[in-house]
Amino acid sequence: MKKGFIYLIAAVVVIITISEMIGLQTLQFGKVTVTVLPLVFAVAIGMIFGIPFFRKGILKKIYSKENVGFSGQYLIIIMLPLMARYGADVAPHIKEILSIGWVFILQELGNLGTVILGLPVAIMLGLRREAIGATLGLGREGELAYISEKYTLNSPEGRGVLSIYLIGTLFGAIFFSIFAPFLLYLGFDVKALAMSSGVGSASMMTAASSTLAAQVPDQSSTILSYAAASQLLTSFLGTYTMVFLAAPLQGFMYRTLTRGGKRHAERNA
Repeated sequence: MKKGFIYLIAAVVVIITISEMIGLQTLQFGKVTVTVLPLVFAVAIGMIFGIPFFRKGILKKIYSKENVGFSGQYLIIIMLPLMARYGADVAPHIKEILSIGWVFILQELGNLGTVILGLPVAIMLGLRREAIGATLGLGREGELAYISEKYTLNSPEGRGVLSIYLIGTLFGAIFFSIFAPFLLYLGFDVKALAMSSGVGSASMMTAASSTLAAQVPDQSSTILSYAAASQLLTSFLGTYTMVFLAAPLQGFMYRTLTRGGKRHAERNA
């Protein structure tokens, strides 16, 4: 085992320990109560020490190119125990979930929102081919694989999806841990928010559903099971939604909005 990898494992243990010692914290913003999980603190600590300015001495060894590459490559495998746990949460509520199964399927159309809303904004900001990768979805593993296979990650489209992937990895869990309870305060039904937590990212789903469960503890098991079921469906159906609906729609919109991007849009459609 390489010494640098040992530093990485030690750093993970230290960050987890510190985050668990901080524990679950509640922040009050007027009438809005936001529950911050240890997961959020762990992400924040990892982000701060990963800033190039701090990458000196032992931190340079922890955040080496090899360790960063290893972490990104095996992130999905590391998340598998978490997904198995959420799969177990689904079982006690399977009848209730199946009774409203059509709602879970219908919500997959929400994946088109990144194209319908995000693509025009990206074009207005000056992005062109990068917008294809940046707005195809949330930029998680499914979109990353699709774009890398079709365009390669060295293309403008690849840079677009990689940018969103990294931003989601760094800030996604923090954003959803704040946004979910805010929507709950605005009056959204907790079950609807639990279902919408399954966005295709295990860390984002965990952050959103866990903060909701902390806000409404008497429905925590229902919240976690709905979020887990939604996550599983998103992981499965989201790929088909992306390939057969989002990509063709994006090609049409890109051609219409850019006018000069006809050749590229035809390739993407």
